Amino acid sequence: MSEDTEKFSIVLFSGTVDKIMAAVTMTAGAAAMGKKTTIFLTFWGLMGFRKGDWQKNMKFSKDFEEYAGPAMEMMQAKKVPHWMQTLQEVMEIGDVTVKACGMTMDLFDIKLEDLEPVVSEVTGVASFIKESEGGAILFV
Repeated sequence: MSEDTEKFSIVLFSGTVDKIMAAVTMTAGAAAMGKKTTIFLTFWGLMGFRKGDWQKNMKFSKDFEEYAGPAMEMMQAKKVPHWMQTLQEVMEIGDVTVKACGMTMDLFDIKLEDLEPVVSEVTGVASFIKESEGGAILFV
């Protein structure tokens, strides 16, 4: 990473489709701008990345759950790519890393191999904060 490359970090603590899509959209924008981007998955955000769970997850956050059905229908009708597909494509073209919170992994007895392959490593919160220093951090 060059000295000029800016960092953009996202703490994803929600596993709902609307929040994950927002995090992935922000990741795509940051990566397109050449920012070194990290998504830190913790608690329910981590659960959204368990193998296969993303394919059946239709949950929206409580404030917007009444819009879940219509939103999913609209996205399907307009052929909006699934957030996982978008994330995979962004990871191929940008400097994007997805990390799992070690404490959450221990708490829920999850191993790295239980997660989708887009998650490359397990790290602690202190390491994540250290790596994020000097850049923007977004909580979703």
